[in-house]
Amino acid sequence: MAKQRVHQIAKALGLESERVLSALKAAGVEAKTASSSVEQAEALKALAAAGALPKKKPVPAGKSGASPARSAPSQPRRAPAPGGGGGGGAGPDGKKRRRVVIDSQASRRDHMSQGPPQRPPRRRGRRRRPAFDESPELKTPSVEEKVPLKVNSGATVREVAETLGVSPAEVIKKLMQQGEMATLTQTLTDETVLVLADEFDQEVEIVHAGEEVEAEPVVEDDEADLVERPPVVTVMGHVDHGKTSLLDAIRATEVTAGEAGGITQHIGAYQVHHDDHTITFLDTPGHQAFTAMRARGAKVTDVAIIVVAADDGVMPQTVEAIDHAKAAEVPVMVAVNKIDKEGAAPDKVRGELAGMGLTPDDWGGETVYCDVSAKTHEGLDNLLEMILTVTELEDLKANPDTEASGTVIESHLDAGRGPVTTILVGRGTLKVGDAIVAGSQWGKVRAMHDFNGKRIDAARPGDPVEVLGMDGVCEAGERAQVVENDRKARQLAGERANRLKTEALARRQARRVTLEDVFSKAKEGELKQINLLLKADVSGSLEALQDEIAKLPQEEVTVDVIHAAPGGINESDVMLAAASDAIIVGFNVRPLADARRAAQAEGVEIRTYSVIYRITEELRDAMQGMLEPEEVESALGEAEVLELFKASKIGTIAGSRVNEGKITRDADIRLVRDGTVVWTGKVGTLRRFKDDVREVDEGQECGITLDGFQDVKVGDILEAFETTQVEKSLE
Repeated sequence: MAKQRVHQIAKALGLESERVLSALKAAGVEAKTASSSVEQAEALKALAAAGALPKKKPVPAGKSGASPARSAPSQPRRAPAPGGGGGGGAGPDGKKRRRVVIDSQASRRDHMSQGPPQRPPRRRGRRRRPAFDESPELKTPSVEEKVPLKVNSGATVREVAETLGVSPAEVIKKLMQQGEMATLTQTLTDETVLVLADEFDQEVEIVHAGEEVEAEPVVEDDEADLVERPPVVTVMGHVDHGKTSLLDAIRATEVTAGEAGGITQHIGAYQVHHDDHTITFLDTPGHQAFTAMRARGAKVTDVAIIVVAADDGVMPQTVEAIDHAKAAEVPVMVAVNKIDKEGAAPDKVRGELAGMGLTPDDWGGETVYCDVSAKTHEGLDNLLEMILTVTELEDLKANPDTEASGTVIESHLDAGRGPVTTILVGRGTLKVGDAIVAGSQWGKVRAMHDFNGKRIDAARPGDPVEVLGMDGVCEAGERAQVVENDRKARQLAGERANRLKTEALARRQARRVTLEDVFSKAKEGELKQINLLLKADVSGSLEALQDEIAKLPQEEVTVDVIHAAPGGINESDVMLAAASDAIIVGFNVRPLADARRAAQAEGVEIRTYSVIYRITEELRDAMQGMLEPEEVESALGEAEVLELFKASKIGTIAGSRVNEGKITRDADIRLVRDGTVVWTGKVGTLRRFKDDVREVDEGQECGITLDGFQDVKVGDILEAFETTQVEKSLE
């Protein structure tokens, strides 16, 4: 009986891989991950027992036609040949069979009289291997669904109308019925496109710019073409816990000696060898890059290693690293470093992490722990051995004999060499002279260097390589793809640049998840849980907030806190929220300037509060469908304190420069220091030179006093805002 991977079976049935895995485990079928291979018959029995098989859609009366000839679909499925080998599928021996095309007209007529006609062969490209065996005894009970129409994310009204096969006037009419006015060239959000498709009884698939790199459809490789590839390991952890020192010890080089302050200054990608196996390590400068890649759909890492110092224990960035790794749904290992130091307590580290859900395997859990010392090299061999053991279950393979594709790990502009792009090859072999496109950038591979700086001519799957020849700096996480020539690469990059602009515009128009639509989405079955990312001024407030959230009702929507930490809201928080479709909730903290810009670009909602019960009140109302915001805050501008002056009658005058928007005399004002709200009140006086003024615009300097507050410091941020009362009616 032929075998298939779990994710292939799930795709063929239109199910999620997790659902198939749970059904298999319930039936006692061994399948650890989505890449595990199982017998198809066993999979169908397990899914049937769990009631997870998709139901056959009934055909409405009157639509099937009066005669059998009319009832046949316009593009019939290929009839399997005797023996189960028809249509190029797998035969009884599990081997691929070449499809036989009947050329003569007489034979074709005879063949058509006996059943549905053969599908004509593809004209170009490699033939896709069937994702699921279509032999008669294993055919799924579901009706073959119509192929969804592909619509670009950020498409205009005219483009959506053309795709759906209706007139633009009909699309505009439907939008007007939904209370939205639109022109022919207006960009539509992904959600609006899906609603329109339902209105016209069509099925659509939203295609994002990052999914369009390949000119040809994705082809699954034959098992015979696959070879083992190195596992890719990402090393994360708290600052100064020895991440780079650990890699330095593994590679037995002195890379860290020249780096300032013990902080990695760039993303490094290195390879080591252990027992005839190769392992690729990524050394990230922070968790933001790791999450940015995942937010763009790049699944680069096979396992994440959290480095924790045995003498320090769990620190704030350790918690952040764990949350990012969990959100990425990759296997997590823990390397307890610095066990040679006095005061080292590896068991204490295990206890702290066990309380966070990372129970050690020798305590009956599933997380692998390794005690190591980057200084004495103790435990390094065991760490490498455990990496290979953990990734062995993933069955990591790739086809090296095809056009190369991979992921951009890092890119920067070098004064002497131009744009330098670090690419991790995922499939195929990248060669010097290849035309390549990555996002909105393109180029021709002029030269390549491996992780040791040695010049090479080719890079295979799993190899990190520095590429020279791109026309600009690429974004981390972009998919890099070799195409046939420079002209094609330039064309694709240009199209991608335009698509990225329209996609960004569509993202700004529609936020990913907001409290206002939590209940409605839950009722429609689109949202089963709401992800929150919590930030507070101090850890005590954070604990109190988490306790209150845990008491919320979970009937309609469950609340999952994916990350919680004290401190201001930064860009890394926004990227994690974007990758996890989460809402950021801040208590007595404010988003930094880069976080606000990232939130606007990624469509992430940030809600800040100064009273805990207001947070839980609004969450409860949202979950019960009764959210009625009474006050809406509008940001006016932001000023930075550059210098302080003392006046006997007035007090402390903050000499400031307006960086964004404007500061008005009657505005509410908020003083933010290091991302934490210190004071909120009213403007006392606002002066420009010696004159009292009503407002000061962006780029101008002014003197500001705060009504009833004197403890202002250089570097403080003054945020001006106004609050308006808004009545919101329930729909």
